[in-house]
Amino acid sequence: MVAPLPQFDQTGEQPGGHSDFSIQGHETQSARVTILMCTYNGERFLAQQLDSIARQSYREWTVVVSDDGSTDATLDILRQYSAIWGEGRLTILQGPKRGFAANFMSVACDAPVQSQFYAWADQDDIWQANKLESAVKVLEALPSGLPALYCGRTELIGDSGTVIGRSPLFSRPASFGNALVQSLAGGNTMVFNHLARDVLCHAGGQVDIVSHDWWAYLLITGVGGEVVYDASPSILYRQHEANLIGANSGVRARIMRLRMMSTGRFRDWNDKNIAALETVRSSLSADSLQTFEQFKKARDSKGFGRFVWLYRAKVYRQTCLGNLGLLLAAVLNRI
Repeated sequence: MVAPLPQFDQTGEQPGGHSDFSIQGHETQSARVTILMCTYNGERFLAQQLDSIARQSYREWTVVVSDDGSTDATLDILRQYSAIWGEGRLTILQGPKRGFAANFMSVACDAPVQSQFYAWADQDDIWQANKLESAVKVLEALPSGLPALYCGRTELIGDSGTVIGRSPLFSRPASFGNALVQSLAGGNTMVFNHLARDVLCHAGGQVDIVSHDWWAYLLITGVGGEVVYDASPSILYRQHEANLIGANSGVRARIMRLRMMSTGRFRDWNDKNIAALETVRSSLSADSLQTFEQFKKARDSKGFGRFVWLYRAKVYRQTCLGNLGLLLAAVLNRI
C-alpha cells in the first residue's frame, strides 16, 4: 500500500508540517533547478538540446540524465558534455527500460540531488534561453508550502529546426476536473517545486500510468496543488518520425483523437488513470475526491444517467471541439 500523501489547502499550509526548504552548501539567492532528462538513442539531436540548456539565462541548474539503454552514441555524447561542463553539472543514471513514462518517473524519484525546483526535459527539443527563468519566476510567486507545477505551450519545429507552428492555446482553468479527461501540456514544458516532486515520489515511481505529464497534472491538482499554464512558448518542440508523442494539434490530431475515442482507447486510458488514482485516493482533496467519484459514476451509468453524473462531476476539456468529443465519447460509452 502506498503511504498517504500530505494534504494541502490553497493557502499552501500543510497540516502538522512546515514549508521550509534549504539546500546544504547552497548559499546563493537563486533557487537551484535540477533538469531531469530521459534519453534513448538520441544521438541525432541531443547535442542541440544540451547546448540550449547551457545557454539558459538562469544559471543555477544541474542535469540528471536517465538513459534507457541507448545503443547509439548517446552515452558518448553525454560523457563528453559531462567532461566539458565540469564535475557535478551532469549525472548519468541507468533507466528502468520500461518505456518513456516509467523512465521519467524513475529519474524524478531517483535523482540524487535535492533542489527547490525540477524540470523534465526531452532529448530532442531546443530550449529558448528564458525557459527556466520564466518558470522559476512563476513558481517563486506561488505559496511556498503548496505543491506547484508550471507548464505551457510549445513552438513546433521540424527536423531542420524550422518553426512549423504552435501547440494549441488553452484558456480554461487548470483543474482536477480538466485533468480527468485531458492532459494539459507536455512534460517537456513542465517545471515543478520540491513539494510537487515529493507528491509524485510518495505516489510511487512504479505506478502504472498513461504518461508522466498527464499523471503529474492529475496528481498535483488532485491533492490541492497549483498548476500554472503559460500561454507563451519557451521551448522548440521537435516533430519527427521518432517522436513517441506528437504535438496534439491540427486537423490530423483531431481526427486521431476522435478515432481513439470511437475505438475505446480513451476509455482504456481513463481506466488506467483511475486505477492509479485509487492508490492515492486517501490523499485527494475533498473536492477532488467528490469529482473523482462522480466521474466514475458517469462512466458506470447507462443512458441519460451518464450525462447527469458527467454534469455533476464538472469535467471539461479545454476547447469547444474537445467538449463535443467528450459528449460523443459519452454517447458511445467510451469515457
